Amino acid sequence: MTSLNIAVIGGGYAGMAAAVELAAQGMQVAVFEAGPVLGGRARKINIDGRDLDNGQHLLIGGYTTLLGLMDQVGVNRSAALLSTALDLRVLPDFHLRCPDWPAPLHLLGGLLGVQGLAWPARLALILAITRVRLAGWRLASDTTVQDWLVSQKQPAALIEQFWKPLTVAALNTPIEAASAQVLLNTLRDSLGGGRAASRLLFPKVDFSALFPEPAAEFVQNRGGSVHVACAVNSLQQRNGQWWLNDQTTSFDGVVVALPPHRLSMIAGPGADHPLAEWANVIADWEFQPIVTLYYQYPAEIALPQPMVGCSGGLCQWVFDRNQTHGEAGLIAVVLSAKGMHSGWSQAELADKVAAELTDSFGWPAPQWQRVISEKRATFACTPDLVRPPNATSDASLWLAGDYTVSDYPATLEGAVRSGLQAARGIAAALKKGS
Repeated sequence: MTSLNIAVIGGGYAGMAAAVELAAQGMQVAVFEAGPVLGGRARKINIDGRDLDNGQHLLIGGYTTLLGLMDQVGVNRSAALLSTALDLRVLPDFHLRCPDWPAPLHLLGGLLGVQGLAWPARLALILAITRVRLAGWRLASDTTVQDWLVSQKQPAALIEQFWKPLTVAALNTPIEAASAQVLLNTLRDSLGGGRAASRLLFPKVDFSALFPEPAAEFVQNRGGSVHVACAVNSLQQRNGQWWLNDQTTSFDGVVVALPPHRLSMIAGPGADHPLAEWANVIADWEFQPIVTLYYQYPAEIALPQPMVGCSGGLCQWVFDRNQTHGEAGLIAVVLSAKGMHSGWSQAELADKVAAELTDSFGWPAPQWQRVISEKRATFACTPDLVRPPNATSDASLWLAGDYTVSDYPATLEGAVRSGLQAARGIAAALKKGS
Protein backbone atom coordinates (compact mmCIF):
# COMPACT_ATOMS: atom_id res chain seq x y z
CA MET A 1 0.00 0.00 0.00
CA THR A 2 1.29 3.49 -0.83
CA SER A 3 2.24 5.54 2.21
CA LEU A 4 -0.32 8.12 3.23
CA ASN A 5 0.71 11.67 2.44
CA ILE A 6 0.09 14.06 5.37
CA ALA A 7 0.63 17.82 5.58
CA VAL A 8 1.32 19.45 8.93
CA ILE A 9 0.60 23.18 8.88
CA GLY A 10 2.66 24.86 11.57
CA GLY A 11 6.16 24.01 12.78
CA GLY A 12 5.76 24.79 16.46
CA TYR A 13 5.93 22.22 19.25
CA ALA A 14 2.48 20.77 18.48
CA GLY A 15 3.13 20.53 14.75
CA MET A 16 6.57 18.96 15.13
CA ALA A 17 5.25 16.45 17.68
CA ALA A 18 2.57 15.43 15.18
CA ALA A 19 5.15 15.22 12.39
CA VAL A 20 7.45 12.99 14.45
CA GLU A 21 4.63 10.59 15.31
CA LEU A 22 3.40 10.42 11.71
CA ALA A 23 6.91 9.85 10.37
CA ALA A 24 7.49 7.15 12.96
CA GLN A 25 4.34 5.42 11.68
CA GLY A 26 5.71 5.43 8.14
CA MET A 27 3.66 8.32 6.76
CA GLN A 28 5.00 10.72 4.15
CA VAL A 29 5.04 14.00 6.07
CA ALA A 30 5.44 17.57 4.83
CA VAL A 31 5.66 20.37 7.41
CA PHE A 32 4.90 23.98 6.44
CA GLU A 33 6.04 26.76 8.79
CA ALA A 34 5.36 30.42 8.01
CA GLY A 35 8.26 31.75 10.06
CA PRO A 36 11.97 31.60 9.22
CA VAL A 37 12.69 29.13 12.04
CA LEU A 38 10.81 26.29 13.72
CA GLY A 39 9.28 26.58 17.16
CA GLY A 40 6.18 28.74 16.78
CA ARG A 41 5.66 30.72 19.99
CA ALA A 42 8.76 29.10 21.52
CA ARG A 43 11.49 29.76 19.00
CA LYS A 44 14.93 31.22 18.40
CA ILE A 45 15.17 34.84 17.28
CA ASN A 46 18.11 37.03 16.34
CA ILE A 47 18.33 40.55 17.75
CA ASP A 48 21.35 42.79 17.18
CA GLY A 49 23.40 39.75 16.21
CA ARG A 50 22.39 37.81 19.36
CA ASP A 51 20.60 34.48 19.20
CA LEU A 52 17.92 34.65 21.89
CA ASP A 53 14.47 33.19 22.54
CA ASN A 54 11.21 35.00 21.86
CA GLY A 55 10.24 34.17 25.45
CA GLN A 56 11.33 32.22 28.52
CA HIS A 57 9.68 28.86 29.12
CA LEU A 58 10.33 26.59 32.07
CA LEU A 59 9.91 22.82 31.89
CA ILE A 60 9.24 20.51 34.81
CA GLY A 61 10.03 16.85 35.28
CA GLY A 62 6.31 16.11 34.96
CA TYR A 63 6.44 17.03 31.26
CA THR A 64 6.91 13.38 30.42
CA THR A 65 5.49 13.59 26.88
CA LEU A 66 7.84 16.35 25.77
CA LEU A 67 10.81 14.70 27.45
CA GLY A 68 9.97 11.40 25.78
CA LEU A 69 9.77 13.06 22.38
CA MET A 70 13.12 14.75 22.97
CA ASP A 71 14.60 11.34 23.69
CA GLN A 72 12.95 9.91 20.57
CA VAL A 73 14.51 12.50 18.24
CA GLY A 74 17.94 12.20 19.80
CA VAL A 75 18.19 15.21 22.12
CA ASN A 76 20.80 14.79 24.84
CA ARG A 77 18.83 15.82 27.92
CA SER A 78 21.86 16.52 30.12
CA ALA A 79 23.31 18.83 27.47
CA ALA A 80 19.99 20.53 26.73
CA LEU A 81 18.51 20.97 30.22
CA LEU A 82 19.69 22.21 33.61
CA SER A 83 17.81 20.20 36.23
CA THR A 84 17.28 21.54 39.76
CA ALA A 85 15.07 20.64 42.70
CA LEU A 86 11.80 22.56 42.98
CA ASP A 87 13.06 25.90 44.23
CA LEU A 88 10.75 28.92 44.12
CA ARG A 89 12.28 32.10 45.52
CA VAL A 90 10.06 35.19 45.30
CA LEU A 91 11.31 38.55 46.55
CA PRO A 92 11.20 40.05 49.02
CA ASP A 93 11.47 36.99 51.27
CA PHE A 94 9.35 33.99 50.12
CA HIS A 95 11.28 30.77 49.49
CA LEU A 96 9.84 27.29 48.89
CA ARG A 97 12.36 24.54 48.22
CA CYS A 98 11.54 20.85 48.22
CA PRO A 99 14.27 18.63 49.69
CA ASP A 100 15.53 15.60 47.80
CA TRP A 101 13.26 13.18 49.65
CA PRO A 102 10.88 10.50 48.31
CA ALA A 103 7.39 11.68 47.33
CA PRO A 104 5.22 12.89 48.97
CA LEU A 105 7.68 13.67 51.79
CA HIS A 106 9.54 16.08 49.52
CA LEU A 107 6.39 18.21 49.24
CA LEU A 108 5.70 18.04 52.97
CA GLY A 109 9.28 19.04 53.71
CA GLY A 110 9.07 21.95 51.31
CA LEU A 111 5.80 23.22 52.79
CA LEU A 112 7.00 22.90 56.38
CA GLY A 113 10.26 24.64 55.61
CA VAL A 114 8.90 27.50 53.50
CA GLN A 115 10.50 30.82 54.40
CA GLY A 116 9.03 34.29 54.49
CA LEU A 117 5.63 33.35 55.85
CA ALA A 118 4.30 33.66 59.35
CA TRP A 119 3.09 30.36 60.78
CA PRO A 120 -0.63 31.14 60.23
CA ALA A 121 0.04 31.75 56.51
CA ARG A 122 2.27 28.68 56.31
CA LEU A 123 -0.46 26.56 57.88
CA ALA A 124 -3.05 28.00 55.47
CA LEU A 125 -0.84 26.96 52.50
CA ILE A 126 -0.31 23.46 53.90
CA LEU A 127 -4.04 22.99 54.53
CA ALA A 128 -5.01 24.18 51.04
CA ILE A 129 -2.53 21.83 49.34
CA THR A 130 -3.52 18.95 51.63
CA ARG A 131 -7.25 19.39 50.93
CA VAL A 132 -6.91 19.39 47.15
CA ARG A 133 -4.48 16.49 47.25
CA LEU A 134 -6.97 14.42 49.27
CA ALA A 135 -9.69 15.41 46.77
CA GLY A 136 -7.60 14.06 43.90
CA TRP A 137 -6.79 17.61 42.74
CA ARG A 138 -10.41 17.99 41.58
CA LEU A 139 -12.92 20.71 42.40
CA ALA A 140 -16.65 20.06 42.55
CA SER A 141 -17.05 22.90 40.06
CA ASP A 142 -14.56 25.19 38.40
CA THR A 143 -14.12 28.75 39.59
CA THR A 144 -11.52 31.49 39.38
CA VAL A 145 -8.27 31.12 41.25
CA GLN A 146 -9.14 34.26 43.21
CA ASP A 147 -12.46 32.85 44.41
CA TRP A 148 -10.89 29.49 45.25
CA LEU A 149 -8.16 31.18 47.30
CA VAL A 150 -10.81 33.10 49.23
CA SER A 151 -12.65 29.85 49.94
CA GLN A 152 -9.39 28.37 51.21
CA LYS A 153 -8.80 31.39 53.48
CA GLN A 154 -5.43 32.15 51.95
CA PRO A 155 -3.85 35.29 53.48
CA ALA A 156 -3.16 38.31 51.27
CA ALA A 157 0.62 38.05 51.74
CA LEU A 158 0.59 34.40 50.66
CA ILE A 159 -1.50 35.22 47.58
CA GLU A 160 0.83 38.05 46.59
CA GLN A 161 4.08 36.12 47.11
CA PHE A 162 3.10 32.62 46.02
CA TRP A 163 -0.28 32.12 44.37
CA LYS A 164 -0.27 35.17 42.08
CA PRO A 165 3.23 34.60 40.58
CA LEU A 166 2.54 30.88 40.26
CA THR A 167 -0.80 31.38 38.50
CA VAL A 168 0.35 33.93 35.94
CA ALA A 169 3.42 31.82 35.20
CA ALA A 170 1.44 28.60 34.74
CA LEU A 171 -1.76 29.91 33.10
CA ASN A 172 -0.72 33.33 31.74
CA THR A 173 -4.01 34.64 33.09
CA PRO A 174 -4.62 36.94 36.10
CA ILE A 175 -5.90 35.17 39.21
CA GLU A 176 -9.17 37.13 39.01
CA ALA A 177 -10.00 35.35 35.73
CA ALA A 178 -7.87 32.17 35.74
CA SER A 179 -9.33 28.66 36.04
CA ALA A 180 -8.67 27.15 39.45
CA GLN A 181 -9.17 23.62 38.10
CA VAL A 182 -6.54 24.03 35.40
CA LEU A 183 -4.13 25.44 37.98
CA LEU A 184 -4.74 22.39 40.18
CA ASN A 185 -4.14 20.11 37.19
CA THR A 186 -0.74 21.75 36.80
CA LEU A 187 0.02 21.38 40.51
CA ARG A 188 -1.09 17.74 40.39
CA ASP A 189 1.62 16.92 37.87
CA SER A 190 4.33 19.01 39.55
CA LEU A 191 3.97 19.49 43.29
CA GLY A 192 1.67 16.49 43.53
CA GLY A 193 3.75 14.19 41.37
CA GLY A 194 6.80 12.17 42.22
CA ARG A 195 10.06 13.76 43.26
CA ALA A 196 11.31 13.77 39.66
CA ALA A 197 8.07 15.35 38.39
CA SER A 198 8.55 18.46 40.52
CA ARG A 199 12.08 19.18 39.34
CA LEU A 200 12.65 22.40 37.40
CA LEU A 201 14.21 22.00 33.96
CA PHE A 202 15.85 25.10 32.49
CA PRO A 203 16.72 24.90 28.78
CA LYS A 204 20.42 25.42 28.09
CA VAL A 205 19.84 25.74 24.32
CA ASP A 206 17.44 27.91 22.35
CA PHE A 207 13.85 26.72 22.00
CA SER A 208 14.18 25.85 18.33
CA ALA A 209 17.15 23.59 19.12
CA LEU A 210 15.46 22.07 22.18
CA PHE A 211 12.98 20.01 20.14
CA PRO A 212 11.65 21.40 16.81
CA GLU A 213 14.95 21.32 14.90
CA PRO A 214 15.93 17.79 16.02
CA ALA A 215 12.34 16.76 15.24
CA ALA A 216 12.73 18.15 11.71
CA GLU A 217 15.87 16.10 11.22
CA PHE A 218 14.01 13.02 12.47
CA VAL A 219 11.23 13.63 9.93
CA GLN A 220 13.63 14.30 7.05
CA ASN A 221 15.64 11.17 7.81
CA ARG A 222 12.42 9.21 7.27
CA GLY A 223 11.65 10.70 3.89
CA GLY A 224 9.61 13.70 5.02
CA SER A 225 10.13 17.37 4.23
CA VAL A 226 10.15 20.52 6.33
CA HIS A 227 9.54 23.93 4.73
CA VAL A 228 10.20 27.16 6.62
CA ALA A 229 9.20 30.66 5.47
CA CYS A 230 6.29 28.93 3.72
CA ALA A 231 2.94 30.30 4.87
CA VAL A 232 -0.28 28.41 4.19
CA ASN A 233 -3.07 30.89 3.52
CA SER A 234 -5.66 28.57 2.00
CA LEU A 235 -6.72 25.00 2.69
CA GLN A 236 -9.34 23.49 0.42
CA GLN A 237 -10.60 19.99 -0.27
CA ARG A 238 -11.20 18.70 -3.81
CA ASN A 239 -11.94 15.13 -4.86
CA GLY A 240 -11.10 13.75 -1.45
CA GLN A 241 -7.69 15.44 -1.35
CA TRP A 242 -6.44 18.54 0.49
CA TRP A 243 -4.75 21.35 -1.41
CA LEU A 244 -2.61 24.05 0.19
CA ASN A 245 -2.55 27.51 -1.39
CA ASP A 246 -2.30 26.96 -5.16
CA GLN A 247 0.22 24.13 -5.05
CA THR A 248 0.00 21.18 -7.38
CA THR A 249 0.72 18.63 -4.64
CA SER A 250 -2.25 17.23 -2.77
CA PHE A 251 -2.44 15.45 0.57
CA ASP A 252 -4.50 12.60 1.95
CA GLY A 253 -4.82 14.38 5.28
CA VAL A 254 -3.84 17.53 7.13
CA VAL A 255 -2.95 18.35 10.72
CA VAL A 256 -3.51 22.05 11.37
CA ALA A 257 -1.10 23.13 14.09
CA LEU A 258 -1.51 26.89 13.84
CA PRO A 259 -2.21 29.38 16.63
CA PRO A 260 -5.97 29.36 17.26
CA HIS A 261 -6.57 32.87 15.97
CA ARG A 262 -5.22 31.84 12.55
CA LEU A 263 -7.83 29.15 11.90
CA SER A 264 -10.22 31.63 10.32
CA MET A 265 -7.53 32.71 7.85
CA ILE A 266 -7.05 29.31 6.24
CA ALA A 267 -10.72 28.33 6.54
CA GLY A 268 -11.78 31.32 4.47
CA PRO A 269 -15.23 32.95 4.58
CA GLY A 270 -17.26 29.83 3.81
CA ALA A 271 -19.40 28.37 6.60
CA ASP A 272 -19.07 24.84 5.20
CA HIS A 273 -15.33 24.48 5.87
CA PRO A 274 -14.61 21.92 8.64
CA LEU A 275 -12.65 24.58 10.55
CA ALA A 276 -15.35 27.24 10.35
CA GLU A 277 -17.28 26.22 13.47
CA TRP A 278 -14.32 26.41 15.82
CA ALA A 279 -12.84 29.43 14.06
CA ASN A 280 -16.06 31.28 14.89
CA VAL A 281 -15.96 30.14 18.53
CA ILE A 282 -12.33 31.13 18.93
CA ALA A 283 -13.05 34.56 17.45
CA ASP A 284 -14.79 35.36 20.75
CA TRP A 285 -11.92 34.17 22.95
CA GLU A 286 -9.76 36.55 24.93
CA PHE A 287 -6.01 36.23 24.47
CA GLN A 288 -3.23 37.20 26.84
CA PRO A 289 0.20 38.68 26.05
CA ILE A 290 3.65 37.77 27.29
CA VAL A 291 6.42 40.35 27.32
CA THR A 292 10.07 39.34 27.64
CA LEU A 293 12.72 41.94 28.36
CA TYR A 294 16.42 41.28 27.85
CA TYR A 295 19.10 43.30 29.64
CA GLN A 296 22.85 43.12 29.25
CA TYR A 297 24.75 43.94 32.42
CA PRO A 298 28.45 43.64 33.30
CA ALA A 299 29.59 40.02 33.42
CA GLU A 300 29.67 39.88 37.23
CA ILE A 301 25.93 40.59 37.55
CA ALA A 302 24.13 37.39 38.55
CA LEU A 303 21.15 35.93 40.40
CA PRO A 304 21.58 33.56 43.36
CA GLN A 305 19.87 30.84 41.29
CA PRO A 306 18.69 30.48 37.65
CA MET A 307 15.26 32.04 38.29
CA VAL A 308 13.95 34.43 40.93
CA GLY A 309 10.41 35.77 41.25
CA CYS A 310 9.38 39.26 42.29
CA SER A 311 6.14 40.38 43.90
CA GLY A 312 4.47 43.73 44.37
CA GLY A 313 5.77 45.38 41.20
CA LEU A 314 6.09 44.96 37.46
CA CYS A 315 8.68 42.18 37.42
CA GLN A 316 7.32 38.66 37.77
CA TRP A 317 10.14 36.22 36.98
CA VAL A 318 13.78 37.05 36.36
CA PHE A 319 16.13 34.60 34.62
CA ASP A 320 19.94 34.52 34.71
CA ARG A 321 20.99 33.45 31.21
CA ASN A 322 24.59 32.89 32.33
CA GLN A 323 23.54 30.00 34.55
CA THR A 324 21.64 28.34 31.71
CA HIS A 325 23.19 29.51 28.44
CA GLY A 326 26.64 30.75 29.48
CA GLU A 327 25.76 34.35 28.54
CA ALA A 328 27.45 36.35 31.29
CA GLY A 329 25.48 39.31 32.58
CA LEU A 330 22.45 38.65 30.35
CA ILE A 331 19.19 38.85 32.29
CA ALA A 332 15.70 38.07 31.01
CA VAL A 333 12.52 39.32 32.70
CA VAL A 334 9.06 37.91 31.96
CA LEU A 335 5.78 39.76 32.36
CA SER A 336 2.85 37.41 31.82
CA ALA A 337 -0.74 38.44 31.09
CA LYS A 338 -2.24 41.88 30.82
CA GLY A 339 -1.40 44.48 33.42
CA MET A 340 -0.83 48.16 34.00
CA HIS A 341 2.18 47.95 31.68
CA SER A 342 0.12 46.83 28.67
CA GLY A 343 -0.45 50.34 27.32
CA TRP A 344 3.10 51.59 27.73
CA SER A 345 5.68 52.02 24.99
CA GLN A 346 8.50 49.50 24.85
CA ALA A 347 11.05 52.13 25.87
CA GLU A 348 8.98 53.22 28.88
CA LEU A 349 8.42 49.63 29.98
CA ALA A 350 12.09 48.70 29.61
CA ASP A 351 13.19 51.68 31.68
CA LYS A 352 10.68 51.04 34.46
CA VAL A 353 11.59 47.34 34.71
CA ALA A 354 15.30 48.20 34.75
CA ALA A 355 14.64 50.60 37.62
CA GLU A 356 12.88 47.80 39.53
CA LEU A 357 15.84 45.50 38.98
CA THR A 358 18.12 48.19 40.40
CA ASP A 359 15.87 48.56 43.44
CA SER A 360 15.58 44.80 43.99
CA PHE A 361 19.15 43.68 43.30
CA GLY A 362 21.27 46.83 43.44
CA TRP A 363 22.34 46.48 39.81
CA PRO A 364 23.58 49.42 37.72
CA ALA A 365 21.82 50.66 34.60
CA PRO A 366 21.93 48.02 31.83
CA GLN A 367 24.35 48.37 28.93
CA TRP A 368 21.77 47.10 26.40
CA GLN A 369 18.08 46.31 26.49
CA ARG A 370 15.40 44.95 24.18
CA VAL A 371 11.68 44.14 24.52
CA ILE A 372 9.90 41.23 22.82
CA SER A 373 6.11 41.25 22.97
CA GLU A 374 3.86 38.37 21.98
CA LYS A 375 0.48 40.10 21.98
CA ARG A 376 -1.56 36.90 21.65
CA ALA A 377 0.82 34.49 23.32
CA THR A 378 -1.88 32.28 24.84
CA PHE A 379 -5.63 32.04 25.24
CA ALA A 380 -7.07 33.32 28.51
CA CYS A 381 -7.40 30.15 30.60
CA THR A 382 -10.76 30.89 32.24
CA PRO A 383 -13.11 28.58 34.20
CA ASP A 384 -15.00 25.99 32.14
CA LEU A 385 -13.61 27.28 28.84
CA VAL A 386 -14.92 25.09 26.00
CA ARG A 387 -11.90 24.11 23.89
CA PRO A 388 -11.99 22.33 20.52
CA PRO A 389 -11.22 18.61 20.21
CA ASN A 390 -8.43 17.38 17.97
CA ALA A 391 -10.90 15.83 15.54
CA THR A 392 -12.95 17.93 13.13
CA SER A 393 -16.07 16.97 11.21
CA ASP A 394 -13.77 15.60 8.47
CA ALA A 395 -11.79 12.48 9.38
CA SER A 396 -8.86 13.64 7.23
CA LEU A 397 -8.47 17.02 8.97
CA TRP A 398 -7.27 17.29 12.58
CA LEU A 399 -6.28 20.09 14.95
CA ALA A 400 -3.16 20.25 17.10
CA GLY A 401 -2.20 22.95 19.55
CA ASP A 402 -2.01 23.87 23.21
CA TYR A 403 -5.52 25.36 22.95
CA THR A 404 -7.31 22.06 22.17
CA VAL A 405 -9.10 19.99 24.81
CA SER A 406 -6.65 19.24 27.60
CA ASP A 407 -6.14 19.27 31.36
CA TYR A 408 -3.29 21.70 30.74
CA PRO A 409 -3.08 25.42 30.06
CA ALA A 410 -1.09 26.74 27.10
CA THR A 411 2.22 25.00 27.78
CA LEU A 412 4.83 23.15 25.74
CA GLU A 413 3.66 19.90 27.32
CA GLY A 414 0.06 20.64 26.35
CA ALA A 415 1.19 21.42 22.80
CA VAL A 416 3.08 18.17 22.23
CA ARG A 417 0.37 16.06 23.83
CA SER A 418 -2.13 17.59 21.43
CA GLY A 419 0.22 16.99 18.50
CA LEU A 420 0.53 13.30 19.35
CA GLN A 421 -3.22 12.91 19.77
CA ALA A 422 -3.89 14.56 16.42
CA ALA A 423 -1.28 12.44 14.65
CA ARG A 424 -2.56 9.18 16.11
CA GLY A 425 -6.16 10.17 15.39
CA ILE A 426 -5.63 11.05 11.75
CA ALA A 427 -3.42 8.00 11.15
CA ALA A 428 -6.07 5.66 12.56
CA ALA A 429 -8.87 7.38 10.63
CA LEU A 430 -7.06 7.32 7.29
CA LYS A 431 -5.87 3.74 7.66
CA LYS A 432 -9.41 2.69 8.50
CA GLY A 433 -10.75 4.45 5.43
CA SER A 434 -8.13 3.19 2.99
